Amino acid sequence: MRTVIIGGKGHVGSYLVPRLVQAGHEVTCITRGQREPYIPNGAWKAVRQITLDRVAEEATGSFGARVRDLRPDLVIDMICFTLDSARQLAEALRGQVQLLLHCGTIWVHGPSMQVPTTEEQPRHPFGDYGIRKAEIESYLLREARVNGLPAVVLHPGHIVGQGWAPLNPAGHFNAQVFTRIARGEELNLPNLGQETVHHVHADDVAQAFMQAISHWSTAVGESFHVVSPQALSLRGYAEAMYAWFGQTVRLSFTPWSMWRTTVSEQEAGATWDHIAHSPNCSIAKAQRLLAYQPRYSSLQAVQESVTWLIEHGVLTI
Repeated sequence: MRTVIIGGKGHVGSYLVPRLVQAGHEVTCITRGQREPYIPNGAWKAVRQITLDRVAEEATGSFGARVRDLRPDLVIDMICFTLDSARQLAEALRGQVQLLLHCGTIWVHGPSMQVPTTEEQPRHPFGDYGIRKAEIESYLLREARVNGLPAVVLHPGHIVGQGWAPLNPAGHFNAQVFTRIARGEELNLPNLGQETVHHVHADDVAQAFMQAISHWSTAVGESFHVVSPQALSLRGYAEAMYAWFGQTVRLSFTPWSMWRTTVSEQEAGATWDHIAHSPNCSIAKAQRLLAYQPRYSSLQAVQESVTWLIEHGVLTI
């Protein structure tokens, strides 16, 4: 199968592209050429790589045609962030491909109403990213159900893997939080630490994409959560990491209005985004229709990532 993946060297693509090659796909990877995959793999030698600036090509209306002209059977879009971008690609590929897989986000839901949240619950997104991704999801699924576009939308949670810092128990990405925990220092959390985060290992996301391909007949026209089996509360996450490092739990709690002044503006913004969403998503639909079976719990994924950070000198404990 001729497969084109757009943005294939990112978090998920680093795991997905080797899976595609090993499964016998003839893979073309479109990127801006600005990074190497997070995880080296010999499978990349078999990948055709094309350097293309999507934003510039879309500005001239040529991006969709450039992808179509590669004559793919399957297109995987990892980096679509606007409705116009999704529409340009979809219109170029309609009637030309067997499958179009789009990488969404669990933030299409906004705050949780009933948990675990299912894909069928009404969308109430907030923030530019969640709103835009919800618009894309709505468009692609409507096109699939009404106009025959063979589209599938996969919604990952907080993606974790080797090579980058995971979302930490304080709800942001400063890896030094893990250093403090490893040293047994006190960690201050916002509110009572009961807000939730829902991680997923990047390779489990890659697995879900592969399962959507092999289960295309039940996948087309549907969206699926791709997360670990269970979400974590910030407090539970922190306590588990203290235990993993062999330290006594030392937590304190401060109301949000005060807590936000104790960290940088960037960290406060990231934490607010995560605790305001507090995702807790069901994977029952993906298990039923795609046979999706994540290998990693949230904690296992984070602990693998933190181990990599320590071994590569990013964290000193």
